[in-house]
Amino acid sequence: MLLIASAAGLIGIAVGWFLRFIVSLGKKGSMEIQIKEMLLEARTKSEEITSEAEKTAQRILREAKEEIKKEEEKISKTQDRLIDKESFLDKRQSDIDEEFDEIKKEKEKVSKLEENLKNIIDKKTDELQNVTSLSKEEAKKELLKEIEEDESEDLNVRIQKLEISNKEHFENKARQILVDAIQRVGTSVSSDIFTTNIKIENEEDKGKIIGKEGRNIKTFEKETGVELLIDETPGIITISTYDSVRREIAKLALQNLIRDGRIQPSRIEEEVSKAKKAIDKITKEKGEQAAFEVGVFNLDPRVLLILGRLHFRTSYGQNVLQHSIEMAHLSGMIAEELGVDVKIAKAGALLHDIGKAVDHEFSGSHVEIGRRILQKFNCDEKIIKAMQSHHEEYPFETPESVIVYVADSISGGRPGARNDSVENYLKRLEDLEEIAKSFDGIENSYALQAGREIRIFVRPDEISDLKAKKIARDIAKKIENDLNYPGEIKVTVIRENKIIDYAR
Repeated sequence: MLLIASAAGLIGIAVGWFLRFIVSLGKKGSMEIQIKEMLLEARTKSEEITSEAEKTAQRILREAKEEIKKEEEKISKTQDRLIDKESFLDKRQSDIDEEFDEIKKEKEKVSKLEENLKNIIDKKTDELQNVTSLSKEEAKKELLKEIEEDESEDLNVRIQKLEISNKEHFENKARQILVDAIQRVGTSVSSDIFTTNIKIENEEDKGKIIGKEGRNIKTFEKETGVELLIDETPGIITISTYDSVRREIAKLALQNLIRDGRIQPSRIEEEVSKAKKAIDKITKEKGEQAAFEVGVFNLDPRVLLILGRLHFRTSYGQNVLQHSIEMAHLSGMIAEELGVDVKIAKAGALLHDIGKAVDHEFSGSHVEIGRRILQKFNCDEKIIKAMQSHHEEYPFETPESVIVYVADSISGGRPGARNDSVENYLKRLEDLEEIAKSFDGIENSYALQAGREIRIFVRPDEISDLKAKKIARDIAKKIENDLNYPGEIKVTVIRENKIIDYAR
């Protein structure tokens, strides 16, 4: 059994080895076939790539030949144009040379003629001097003297006529421009006052506002800087102060306190603080609206913030911001008629009173304060020159400065623009002129600029220059003592000599 088993094992091993040999031969044949297929496929792809490369190369070569041909044609055309241009330039140069030769010949002829003419003039001059016994300069002086004597009177008459004619023409033109500007500006005017009334529905609120032992009203007046007037008048509390900004803050804070109902020192401080912030916002908006309304742009935001404060400022009862807006419109119209810079004229008028917004915080006139503000925020120098002369503190350096001065006179000087009745306005002007006329040697006096200036003409044969200065001082003192008026009044004394003759 062992031998049979061993023999069977050997036979199994032999059969397995034979079968493995047969399988390996099959696999080897299959791999060779695959390798041959891969080689065939690679050879096919190689031929395709080579064929495609040859086609691409032929196409590139063909395109290159066509491009070279086009470039050669361009070069050929360029060469032809250059040849034609060179021929034209050669011909032009030849023509120029011929013209130059002709000009040279003409110049020689002119030089000879000038020389001959000079010789003739010298000869005639020598002959004239021999006849008259006068030199050339002496003869010229005698001729001019004779002409001057004969024609001087006629020239003076013509000059006077031209002066009168031009004066009338320009006066009529200026008057027409001003009338047109005034008619086109239809700004409504409302005078501000120094008090504001707050209406209340419940009389018990007056007691709350006063508080225990007056604690609330004292706190309110301390925080706002105003005076509260609470009397027997039903339904009304009056806020009084000369400062319109404080009055507006107090009004807003008091309305909020009454609406809330909780009135005590801490709430008063809180509401006043809120009102101040609200007024700052309103101030900024008012400045921006004013600049937009008149068409003045590119101003520094800080300048607009200061400008907006003029909304709460008054001058003789006239709202200063509204006055500035009206002036800007007037200045723009006048500048357009005269053909000068409209933008500069408008900006100068709009900013002319900006110093009044902070004049209680700094020393100096509002004009000087305004100049410093605009210089600090790098405002255009032309605008500064336009605004600085509206009270004649600075000379008129530009046409726009004169326009702003005129617009200020129109806006502020007309009756009704400011807080003054027509009767009081006329009475003050009459009194002003009568005071001036009460002095000896006065020929005439005129109140101008809505009573801001009085112009006095004296008789030159009675009043000397030195005495004219003394009269100006005496009249100014008498006005200060006898009249009540807002602001200041400029006293101008004029002494002039007139020479009059008559043609009969």
